[in-house]
Amino acid sequence: MTSMDTSLPASRAPLRIQPATLAAALPLGLLAAAWLLLTPAGLLGKADAIGYAVCHRIDLRSFHLGTRQLPLCARCSGMYLGALVAFVGLLAQGKARFGGFPRTALLVMFGVFAAAWAVDGLNSYLTLIPGAPHAYEPNNVLRLGTGLLMGLTMGTIVFAGFNQNAWRDWKKEPAVGSFREAGVLIVLAAGVGLLVLTENPFVLYPLALLSAAGVLVVLGLVYSVVALLVLRRENRIDSWAGLALPVGIGLGLALLQIALLDLARLSLTGTWGGFSL
Repeated sequence: MTSMDTSLPASRAPLRIQPATLAAALPLGLLAAAWLLLTPAGLLGKADAIGYAVCHRIDLRSFHLGTRQLPLCARCSGMYLGALVAFVGLLAQGKARFGGFPRTALLVMFGVFAAAWAVDGLNSYLTLIPGAPHAYEPNNVLRLGTGLLMGLTMGTIVFAGFNQNAWRDWKKEPAVGSFREAGVLIVLAAGVGLLVLTENPFVLYPLALLSAAGVLVVLGLVYSVVALLVLRRENRIDSWAGLALPVGIGLGLALLQIALLDLARLSLTGTWGGFSL
């Protein structure tokens, strides 16, 4: 007679926090708390503090939420919104683990985007110098447009670079593999640009927060790759949960950079305001 197995199913092992995770979380948590306490109040105040670290924030070269300047100038707003568009657009196209860089023809296109951004930026800068020659009169629409194109370029490179260093099973196919796929990103970026140009407060408020978040995301992903290399975990991640530690460290390092740049600029200028012309 066969005996009946009456053993109970094994209970799940309790969730354990790895010492490395705890060691990273404590100082980064303290840093975040200090930064939140010492920077201007409110969500837009925190977004201003992020923009303050990476952008001149000149009032005349920025879009406005009513009478309030956005956290980033028109060019930087476009650049970091464009990077977010690239990330979201590539994920939506099923490219979550694609780590190849674009092929030559597409790299040329992205190079043209970067060149347009650089030329418009240089031309705009020359107008700050009395008597300096410049090719054309700059404006915020051009700043936003070239910023969005540069953001797509930057976002595509960061996206591919992160994937090829993080995932064990990353795919060598290009993250942007055709002009059609690039066209989808360009259309999405154009849509975001048109939303900014409406200057509708109900539209600009979330876009202002997203542009500042874009700074954290871009810097965080770059530092996440550094964390993967230092921890010797490159190409060892199998799941999204496995990204928690390196991405957490990356975001913490991004916030540290922002905090140090905030401190340096505030010490030199004595104000949270942008540079004045």
